[in-house]
Amino acid sequence: MDPGQHVVLVDADDHELGTMEKLEAHRRGLLHRAFSVFLFDGRGHMLLQRRAAAKYHSAGLWSNACCSHPPPGMSTLVAARHGLMRELGIATDLTSRFSFTYKADVGGGLTEHELDHVFFGRWDGPLEPNPAEVMDTRWVRADDLEQELAAFPDRFTPWLRLCWPQVHLRWPTFPGHAVNEC
Repeated sequence: MDPGQHVVLVDADDHELGTMEKLEAHRRGLLHRAFSVFLFDGRGHMLLQRRAAAKYHSAGLWSNACCSHPPPGMSTLVAARHGLMRELGIATDLTSRFSFTYKADVGGGLTEHELDHVFFGRWDGPLEPNPAEVMDTRWVRADDLEQELAAFPDRFTPWLRLCWPQVHLRWPTFPGHAVNEC
């Protein structure tokens, strides 16, 4: 992690309150802006990434395709696109779907307290995972992920577990594809 990286502190309505060094914001559990990207392929699967072992929190846990914090002065959409390129080496169109706020202990005296903007996109091409960010990837069906989250919740990041019901409710379909046909 870049020790100088800053996050945007926000209120419950996403109004900017200032900035703070990322690790300090996590130590203090202050509400800050974040984004999460969910990618779906034409077969009706969703991409999961396993966070790299070197991550300072939630290392080795399965999560959505990409998640991070927009730097000061950058929109969440632009930051999400940059994050996809940095973490998975891809560029695709993204659509804002919803946002949610959560607070979760992520261990080591750190708390994620985020107003998380959620984007959906489609990707059917190859991935180029950045080993500093991603240790593994896999595509899953909705019902398989639902079962795995219920049976092994500790294998997943808190934000994925918390927003899963809303993601599942909005799971996209694409022309010529039915969600349950896989």
